[in-house]
Amino acid sequence: MIEFLVDQNFNEDIVNGLTRRDPSLEFTYLRDEGLADATDPTILDWAATHGLVLLTHDQKTIPPFAYARVAAGLPMTGVFLVSNDMPIGQAIDEVLIAVHCLSEEECRNLVWYFPI
Repeated sequence: MIEFLVDQNFNEDIVNGLTRRDPSLEFTYLRDEGLADATDPTILDWAATHGLVLLTHDQKTIPPFAYARVAAGLPMTGVFLVSNDMPIGQAIDEVLIAVHCLSEEECRNLVWYFPI
């Protein structure tokens, strides 16, 4: 099952809703790993090293850095980019569908945009 690295400013109401709907989901928080002030390339590298998909709202800088890793031949475990404008319930529903329909392999080297 997909495991996540939660970006610093990600809406925790979404994470809480995901956890309530599926307690088996695993989340690691950047702040708990001492990465609260880390750069985007460092975050993506850490996620790849630990086999975690990044859960973020950062539409401006994360996708270019993610695809730069792919272009450089570096591992990129994937990004779930959830729009800040998306209602929380819809975000929970769509991320849950993706988690249960996608394999870790299908997430690699891709940025998945929500809403789908």
